[in-house]
Amino acid sequence: MKKYDLLVTGGGFAGVCAAIAAAREGLSVLLCDAGGALGGAAAGNLVNPFMPYSTTAEGERLELTRGIFRTIVNNLREAGAIRGDVFHEEYLKLILDRMTREAGVDVLFHSLLTGVKREGARLVSLTFQGKSGPFEIEAAEFIDATGDADLAFLAGCPFRLGREKDSLCQPMTLCFRVAGVDKEAYRLHKSEINPLYNRFRAEGKIKNVRENVLIFDNLVPGVLHFNSTRVVKLNPTDPLDLSRAESDAREQMFELFRFMKENIPGFENSEIAFSAPSIGVRESRMILGEHVLTEEELKACTRFPDAIAAGNYDIDIHNPEGSGTSHYYFPAGTYYTIPYRSLVPLGLDNLLVGGRCISATHEAQASIRIMPICASTGEAAGVGAAVAFRSGKPVSEADTDEIRRILLENGAFLG
Repeated sequence: MKKYDLLVTGGGFAGVCAAIAAAREGLSVLLCDAGGALGGAAAGNLVNPFMPYSTTAEGERLELTRGIFRTIVNNLREAGAIRGDVFHEEYLKLILDRMTREAGVDVLFHSLLTGVKREGARLVSLTFQGKSGPFEIEAAEFIDATGDADLAFLAGCPFRLGREKDSLCQPMTLCFRVAGVDKEAYRLHKSEINPLYNRFRAEGKIKNVRENVLIFDNLVPGVLHFNSTRVVKLNPTDPLDLSRAESDAREQMFELFRFMKENIPGFENSEIAFSAPSIGVRESRMILGEHVLTEEELKACTRFPDAIAAGNYDIDIHNPEGSGTSHYYFPAGTYYTIPYRSLVPLGLDNLLVGGRCISATHEAQASIRIMPICASTGEAAGVGAAVAFRSGKPVSEADTDEIRRILLENGAFLG
């Protein structure tokens, strides 16, 4: 297989936006994903809807995630596949296929990253497992958009797992859909769900440790989306723990479904339609980068000189040990920025990271982990790789003024 200017691992919002951004800058780009569709958490974990990515300033809506993500949303809107922030995953997959193809990105599905070749401070190639066995791909620059920092981990970059005091990660959640719901009856009785659910929990009839039932609407008539299972104290990067999490979450899914069907009007004729192909992971490995983004910096709404993204999603921490979810909400009109240095892992000259595994603390990651912000950090990584490639310099020495100029020119919001 030919050598590429850039090899991106992970086909979620971060990886797709990184690949498109770099291809627009003239690089030959290969995007590899272990699954069979682009979309990452949206496609493989049914993460939906988009969490808030705007604020209100002077009475008007201020979008904090723009650039390539805005194009994705506009394409969903033109297809009639988004209402508010709720979107249709099948249309999203098709749109991302078309956008990467139009940008000239080569895409490889069903390609599991298994190894790296490193020479000193540079990556030389990656090894993947495919249907015909292992294969190796060389590139000049690399981007880790795997979510779990799989590439950085295999390359020997330093990282943290979960929160600092005990390495526990935010809970994993298996999202699922219930069909055949009378939505009008459900809405009339929606306020009754959580009081009854918590009474059942107190009586031992519900084993799920989550403190409420979280339900979102869906574009399909009669279908509702559940984001309510909660698996705690298991490591998303340990294969035994991850397997246990999948089976435990399925038990919780049926427990929740039975609770709804037997007790909530509107669910009498409902049935489980399907669950996500894989359990959703909020937090796992995070690289140690040139800069570690902190909770204090987010709350101070820091404006970094090398800012490449902005956000104000609340610091939303699902208790890694059990019940409870803590929130810190940013005041209207305020937002923080994310520095380019948080995309640069320590120890390698030609690797950048985008998405939820960038360099951040447990608390800061709880805000920057949402898909719109992952799209922004991914796009910035793609531009950063292009600037570093053209200059022949390590990614840590890439001209951040040039990176910011290109991002702004392409419609990004940097603060």
